[in-house]
Amino acid sequence: MTNTLRLGVNIDHVATVRNARGGNVPDPVRAAKLAEEAGADGITAHLREDRRHIADADIDALMDALSVPLNFEMAATTEMQKIALRHKPHAVCIVPEKREERTTEGGLEVAREENHLAHYIAPLRDAGCRVSIFIAADQKQIEAAHRIGAQVIELHTGAYCDAHSEGHFEARDAELEKLRDMSAFAHSLGLEVHAGHGLTYDTVKPVAAFPEVMELNIGHFLIGEAIFRGLTPAIAEMRRLMDEARN
Repeated sequence: MTNTLRLGVNIDHVATVRNARGGNVPDPVRAAKLAEEAGADGITAHLREDRRHIADADIDALMDALSVPLNFEMAATTEMQKIALRHKPHAVCIVPEKREERTTEGGLEVAREENHLAHYIAPLRDAGCRVSIFIAADQKQIEAAHRIGAQVIELHTGAYCDAHSEGHFEARDAELEKLRDMSAFAHSLGLEVHAGHGLTYDTVKPVAAFPEVMELNIGHFLIGEAIFRGLTPAIAEMRRLMDEARN
């Protein structure tokens, strides 16, 4: 098992700020290039069905501009499958999506949709995309993700981060233990393990320390922190904390 921990930077909320006023600024592609220069190992972008932040043109531009891999987050819809098959990004992460939610609220229900998802991801794998499934730290969901042929799972760290920020430290520690156990379990099945959602400077190190986790995807916090310290220093500090935890 390699000791390298990759950082994927999600640039969705640069597009959120742009779309609040319309026009072309700030440019999420410029943010992605800055993140790349700052040490990001990949860029994550979620093309939502309602296009509330990332737009189709952003995906086109990211595919042209990036020299690091693009992790294309998407719902399991026919429209998104067609877009992914047209672009063939390095990675495709299948996430649950509800129109009324502010952000992704939980992991994908894989066990209940196993047959549909197995058929859905097969063409993506055949096209050369690494397929990741965004799920809760739950053994049943991990087993289902393995059965349908996903190469990667991304564990939802939101409950852990929320418990920490709300001062519920017993719940936080229980969620962290669950993430630790399920990282090891997924790795034992041969799945590559990623993690993300809600991670901050205060919460990243315990997750970064899990030897089975190969990648963290972090966005909203870094874009918010960039307002105060700039994107490059914000990413550099996250990278430092990740490396410190891992080593």
